[in-house]
Amino acid sequence: MNLSSMRRREFLQTAAATVGATALGSALAACGGPGASVPAGTITLAYWDWWQSQAPWVDNEIKLFQQAHPKIRITKTTQLSANYTNLFSLAAKSNKLPDVAMIPGTISLPQQINSGWFMPVDKWANTSWQAQFPKGNFYEGSDMFNGKIYSAPQTTGGATFQLYINHNVFKQAGLTNADGSVQLPKTWDDVTHAAEAIVKKSGGSVYGLGLGNSTTPLLPWWMEVFTRGAGSPCNASTPDYRTGKWTFGTDRNYLDFIQLLLEWKQKGYIYPNAISATDEAARAAFSRGQFGMTVGGVWNQAEWTTNTFTDYSLVGLVAPTQQMQGYYYKAPGGVWLGISNHTQHADEAWAWFDWMYSPAAGKRWVQMGEDLSVFPQNDDPSLVKFAPFAQYVAAASLSLNGPSPAIHNPQTSKVVQATVAKDINSTMVGAYTGQIQDIQSALSETAGRYQQALTTGITQAVQQGAKVSINDYIFPDWDITKPYTTKPNS
Repeated sequence: MNLSSMRRREFLQTAAATVGATALGSALAACGGPGASVPAGTITLAYWDWWQSQAPWVDNEIKLFQQAHPKIRITKTTQLSANYTNLFSLAAKSNKLPDVAMIPGTISLPQQINSGWFMPVDKWANTSWQAQFPKGNFYEGSDMFNGKIYSAPQTTGGATFQLYINHNVFKQAGLTNADGSVQLPKTWDDVTHAAEAIVKKSGGSVYGLGLGNSTTPLLPWWMEVFTRGAGSPCNASTPDYRTGKWTFGTDRNYLDFIQLLLEWKQKGYIYPNAISATDEAARAAFSRGQFGMTVGGVWNQAEWTTNTFTDYSLVGLVAPTQQMQGYYYKAPGGVWLGISNHTQHADEAWAWFDWMYSPAAGKRWVQMGEDLSVFPQNDDPSLVKFAPFAQYVAAASLSLNGPSPAIHNPQTSKVVQATVAKDINSTMVGAYTGQIQDIQSALSETAGRYQQALTTGITQAVQQGAKVSINDYIFPDWDITKPYTTKPNS
């Protein structure tokens, strides 16, 4: 299954679970309040998601939908993300699946379909409905299986992670332009100089950079922000598709960045609790001005706004030089919502499904500062009032279409790549804490573990009858500075 669009939401899951604003299994009814009159013949649909920081948008869509469909009532249940798949499986076993739900992201969609969890929506999702979406978003191995549509993407890939800048910290350090605006760092040297200025100007009471890595593996996010613009597309999820190999040990950019990170630590530029602090605590420390720069995702913005912190900016990628040599990469397709295979109200469930996938709902999604919309007409920074989110929308230009094994060969969806125990985060933590001295060798060994996990996954898929090979993950004609159109395997 192509999880390119889902992965962004999984980061949101982690953030939402950390916030923990809604108790497990609590039902949130957005139906007009107690005592509201319900027309005779009203049908109630159960809807599940794991979104907590995005709840205001969902609740507003429920309100608007019910105004337009007074005889359909939506009862929303927001589950904690860490338990979502297990709860969904238990609901299936007891024949109590919700009518419409966010599709669990930790089990392949084919497996969920084979378990009878979701129904195809082709009955309603005709050619006209599909034409609303940008071309290429429906294909086998992503949101289609055996030629049938089960879901669709809600968002498009943007700048997955961003470097955030606290305006007040920068201004107090004198990091401003002639017009008083903040000097946003664009290169590795810019970040180093800004961190140095912050520490010196504050007498060491404020740090240049900070993060909390104890509960969420953030160091790989930092690596992506600082190495993608240097021309390094490999990460913890995907190899460099030009060669089909993980290049942590052969691409010098990864070692260079870790050495830069260690230099920042040695000079006292980094928040000293970076490894032991939680991500939540670090985000709060950043908002209070304890350090001037941090790396995170767009999901941080909702929390900061709730806590009345809005005086910041973001930069999508930080390269060694002003010239970008690489970008973030995305593939069309992806999944979000599905309709239960056991719903007793399929037409009404489709009405809610269709509403949530409408361009109008997508426009409100962007305007409320949640994320990018799959509909490009909605991703206009001028439509956004909140400046930091407008910057994020504008940073969508830093994400290009990249190669997709799932489009090239849908059978790659049958390849299950095992989790790497000693992953890139472990390697970076080991280097940061001094437990790993030979960083170059450690990076090479880490790359080997990722490669072995993919090789094993391919071998197991072949043994189960899939027609796949490592060649499905190699696109030698890929120019990483330009959008790529993956051709289906003939």
